[in-house]
Amino acid sequence: MDNFWNVIWIIFWSFAFVAYLFALFAIVADLFRDHKLNGWWKALWILFLIFVPFLTVLVYLIARGRGMAERSAREQRQVQRATDDYIKQVAGASPADEIAKAKQLLDNGTITQDEYASLKAKILA
Repeated sequence: MDNFWNVIWIIFWSFAFVAYLFALFAIVADLFRDHKLNGWWKALWILFLIFVPFLTVLVYLIARGRGMAERSAREQRQVQRATDDYIKQVAGASPADEIAKAKQLLDNGTITQDEYASLKAKILA
């Protein structure tokens, strides 16, 4: 029975340690993400994280937790926007847009009616 509780205790502390590491890495990432914080303050936070890690993590999460969440959400929006822009760029225009462009070229006299018909057939294929 004693061995069972030792295993449970090891699992608990392992979980707590991994959770602490996640919080630590999130804080370090947030420090470098925050452009309003002076470099000296960032260095001071890092020093405290090295020498008094557990207490510093708690203080940081309490004092700067809301800003941390806002910066994280803003970065997620920027990443999503960049991903959407990339997908739109790679995907190209819709067939209707391509036909409209070809029609505009025809109206401007840049291409002939036969070239327009050929482009339209290619786009719709």
